[in-house]
Amino acid sequence: MPDRGGGPAGPRIRVGRPSRRARTLLMTLGVLAVLGMAFTMFAGFWTDWLWYRSVHYSSVFTTTLWTRIGLFFVFGLLMAAAVGFNVWLAHRMRPPLSAMSVEQQSLDRYRMGIAPYKKWLLCGITAVVGLIAGASAAGQWRTWLMWVNGVPFHQSDPQFHLDVSFYAFDLPWYRFLLGFGFAATVLSLIAAALTHYLYGGLRVTSPGARATAAATGHLSVLLGVFVALKAVAYWLDRYGLAVKSSDFRATGNWTGLRYVDANAYLPAKTILFCIAVICALLFFATLWRRTWQLPVIGFGLMVLSAILIGGLYPAIVQKFQVQPNEQAKEAPYVAKNIKATREAYGIDDATVTEYAGTSATKDKSTLRDDVDRTASIRILDPNIVSPTFQQLQQIRNYYTFPNNLDVDRYSKDGKVQDTVIGLRELNLAGIPKKNWINNHFRYTHGYGVVAAKGTEADSNGQPVFTESDLPSSGQLPTYQQRIYYGEKTTTYSIVGGPQKEIDYSDNNGEKTTSYQEKSGVSLSSPVNRAAYAVAFGEPQILYSGAIGEGSRILYNRTPKERVEAVAPWLTIDGDAYPAVVNGHIQWIVDAYTTTNGYPYASRTTLGDTTADSLTAGNNSRAVVAQQNQVNYIRNSVKATVDAYTGEVNLYQWDTQDPVLKTWMKAFPGTVKPKADISRDLMDHLRYPQDLFKVQRELLTRYHVQDAQTFLSGSEVWQVPDDPTNKSGNAVPPYYLTMKMPDQGSQAFSLTTTFTPNGRDNLSAFMAVDSQAGTPDYGQIRILKLPTSTTVGGPKQVQSQFNSNSQQNIAEFVRLIRGGDSEIEYGNLLTVPLDGGLLYVEPVYVRGGQLKYPLLRKVLVTYGGATAFEDTLDQALDKVFGTSGAQPPPGTGTTNPPASSNPTVQQALKDAQKAFDESQAALKGPQIDWQAYGKAQKDLQDALKRAEEAQAKASKSSGKNGGGGG
Repeated sequence: MPDRGGGPAGPRIRVGRPSRRARTLLMTLGVLAVLGMAFTMFAGFWTDWLWYRSVHYSSVFTTTLWTRIGLFFVFGLLMAAAVGFNVWLAHRMRPPLSAMSVEQQSLDRYRMGIAPYKKWLLCGITAVVGLIAGASAAGQWRTWLMWVNGVPFHQSDPQFHLDVSFYAFDLPWYRFLLGFGFAATVLSLIAAALTHYLYGGLRVTSPGARATAAATGHLSVLLGVFVALKAVAYWLDRYGLAVKSSDFRATGNWTGLRYVDANAYLPAKTILFCIAVICALLFFATLWRRTWQLPVIGFGLMVLSAILIGGLYPAIVQKFQVQPNEQAKEAPYVAKNIKATREAYGIDDATVTEYAGTSATKDKSTLRDDVDRTASIRILDPNIVSPTFQQLQQIRNYYTFPNNLDVDRYSKDGKVQDTVIGLRELNLAGIPKKNWINNHFRYTHGYGVVAAKGTEADSNGQPVFTESDLPSSGQLPTYQQRIYYGEKTTTYSIVGGPQKEIDYSDNNGEKTTSYQEKSGVSLSSPVNRAAYAVAFGEPQILYSGAIGEGSRILYNRTPKERVEAVAPWLTIDGDAYPAVVNGHIQWIVDAYTTTNGYPYASRTTLGDTTADSLTAGNNSRAVVAQQNQVNYIRNSVKATVDAYTGEVNLYQWDTQDPVLKTWMKAFPGTVKPKADISRDLMDHLRYPQDLFKVQRELLTRYHVQDAQTFLSGSEVWQVPDDPTNKSGNAVPPYYLTMKMPDQGSQAFSLTTTFTPNGRDNLSAFMAVDSQAGTPDYGQIRILKLPTSTTVGGPKQVQSQFNSNSQQNIAEFVRLIRGGDSEIEYGNLLTVPLDGGLLYVEPVYVRGGQLKYPLLRKVLVTYGGATAFEDTLDQALDKVFGTSGAQPPPGTGTTNPPASSNPTVQQALKDAQKAFDESQAALKGPQIDWQAYGKAQKDLQDALKRAEEAQAKASKSSGKNGGGGG
C-alpha cells in the first residue's frame, strides 16, 4: 500500500513470527482442545445411549433425539433461510449509485470494509440466527409429539364446541409456529432494513427520498407479513380465552371465559382480526402503489382499534354491566368453570353427604365393639418412628432408613395387616473408611426389609416387627434382599468385576458377594471406560485395576430418576414406596399425565398444593414438580423399579386418559397394558398421596356445585395446619384401613380433614378408597358437617389434649420434659363413628441420650370424653365407659392436685429415680441395655401407679366431696 502521507517511506519493521516449533505446538494444542471438546460432547451422548440401552428403553432415547434433531434443522434452516434471503434480496435491490452526502460517504467506509467478506458475513449471520432458532425449536419436542400424535378427548368446550384435544395438543403448537413466524419476520425486517441502509436504499439525513422504490416494496411486504401474523394471533386469541388465567375477585384464580370475555373481548378479537387482515393487504399493495400512506393509516387504525376495542370497551362493559349485578352475570360462566374443573381433576364423582358430627347414642359403651369394626387404627406413625427403626434395626452404620417410612398392607393367615415398612439402604456417610474403592466398589448396596405392625407396640413402646434383623427374616415370603436401587442411593457403583463387594455382616464377620445381574453398563470396552471417566469426571475409571472383565457401572439409581428418565413426559409423585412382590423388592412409583390446556378448568401449581408438614424443613419427602402449573391431571401410570436389577416397568393404569394415549402413540411399546399387572403387585398398589393433595385443595372450593353459592364464598374450606408440630404447614393425608358410613366393610383409605376458611372447627372429613383392584377404588367420599353446630377440628382437639387436667397429661409432660426428654405427638387420626368423630393420637417419648422415640401413651377423644392411657385398648375402654370410665363432664367433681396425694408423690419419685437410672445406663463407653430396659420398665410401672392413684383419689373425691354449686 502506498504511503498516503506523501513523504518518504520509513524503515519497514518486521514483526517477529513464531518459530516453526512454536507454531506446531500451538496447532497441536488447538487440535487437542477441539478433540477434547468433541470427545466430551461424545461422552455425554454415548453414555446416555448406553444407559437407555441397558434399561431397554432405547426407543425413548432415539425418538427424543431424532425429534430434537429434526426440529433443530427444520426450524434452524427456515430461520436462516428467511433472514439470509431477505439480506440477499436487500443487497440485490441496492441502488446503483449512492447519493453524494456526508451520510453516504460515512457508509462507504463500512461498505468497503465488509466488501471482501460479504459472503462470509452473510453465512455467519444466518448460521447464528439459525442455531439459536434451531435450539429453541428443539426444546419444543414435547409440543410437536403431542400435536402430531394427539387423540381426541371426546369432550367439547362449552363456548366454541371444539374437542378438548384442540386446546391440549393443537393450540400450543400453533402458538409456537406463530411465535416462530413473528421472530423470523422481525429478524428479517431488521436485517433487510440494515442492509438497505448500508447500501443506500434507506436514507436518514441524505437529501431526496428517504427510501428507494425497491426498499419500500421489500420492507412493506415484510411489514404486511408481520400484520398478517398479528391477524392470526387475534384469531387464536379467541380460542385462548377458554384457557386464559386471570384473577377473579369472587373466586381468586380463574380459568376460562367470564361475562366480559364472551361479550366484549371475543367480539373485539374478531373485529381486530378483520382490521389486521385489511391492514396487511394495504401493506402488500405498496408493491404497486409504491407509497406507505395507506398502510400507515391502516396500521394506525389497527393500533387505535386495539386500544379502544380491545382495552377500553371491555373495561366499560365490566364497569357498567357486570359490577352492578356481578353474580347474575357471572353465574353461567362460573357453572362452566365448576363443571370443567371437577372433570379435569377427577373429582366430578366425589359424593358429599351430610354428617351430624355428634353421636345420637346415649350409652357410649355400646359403641366400643363398633370401633374395631369401623377401623384398624394405626398407632405406629411412619413419620416419627424412623429413628426407632434406625436404632433397633440399622445393625451397621453404613445402613440407613428414610426419614419418612411407608404404610402398606401384608397378609398373615388370611388377615390383612396395615404395616409400616422401610428398607435398610446404603449410607456411604457411615462407612468405616472413605476412599474411592470403598465408596464405589465395596459398599454398593443395602440389605433387607424391616416391617412392623401398624396397630401395635410392645410393652416398651417399641414397634412389633414382622420382618427384622440381618439378613431380614419374619413373616414376609422369601425375596431377594439386596438393594442396589433406592431413594438413598445417589452415587454410582461399579460391580461384577474382580473387586468383591461387602454383602452384610453377622456374628461370623463380613460376607462378600459379586453382582450377578446384567443391570448397568459394561465397562469391558476401553471406549466405554474413557467415556464414563469424562462424563463422571473420574480418571481412575479409565485405568483402575479394580475394573476388569464383567465390571458394570450402576447409576441413575433412585426410583424417581429412573422413571423420569425412561418416561420424560410423566410427572412423578414425590413418594415412591417399597413392596415385596413376587420374590423381589419393587419400588412402586405413581406417575401423572398433565396438561395446562383444559378449557375452563382452574389451574393449580403442583409444588404448592402438594406441600405439607412432611415436605417442610429437613424431611425427605419431595414435592411434585415445584413450579409446574396444570389444570388437568390423571394418575395414568403405575411404575415399578426392581431394587436389585433396576428393571423399570410402566403400566397403563388409566385406560381412558387421552394424554396417556397420545404419549403411547409417540413412544409405542414403552407402557405395558393394565392386564400385565400381577395379582401380587395389585395388592400393593394404592391411591397416590400427591394426587389426593391436589384434589383436596381443589375441593376446598369445588365441593360446591351451585354457581351462586360458589360466588358468595360462604362455603369455602381450608386444609388445616398440622396440629402435631409448629411448622405451620398443611396436615398430611393419612392412610388408614377404615369404613365410611355408607360402606359395608373396612377398606384401605387415604383420609384428610377440612376446616372453614379462617376458623379451626371441623367442616368436613374426606376419604378416598385406596385399595387398588376393587370396584370402589378412587371413590371420593366427603362427610359435610352442619354449620349450625361446632365440632372440634384437629387444632382444637390437639389443644384440648394439651390442656386436659383430668387425665394427668400435663403432669406426664412435665415429668418427661423435666428429665431432659421430649414429647412427640404422632399422627392425629380421625374416624367417623356413629355420627360422631373419634380422634386417636399416639404419644411418643424421646428421652435423654436415647435419641429415638418410643410409644408411651395413646390419646383418644370422642363425644367430649378423653382418655390418656398406655395402650389403645385401654384408652378406648375408658372413653366408651367399658372399663375405668372417667366421670362425665359437668358433674362438679374435682381432682386433688398430685402434690397433695402421698401415693402419687411416691410414685412420681419412683418414676424420677427410674428415669435417672435409665440415663445412667446410657452413659459410659458401652451402653448397658439390660439395665436400661429394667429402668424403663420401672419408669412405666411408676407412672402407671401414679395414674391409678390419681384416678382412685378422683373417684373418692367424687363420692365424698359432693357437687359444686
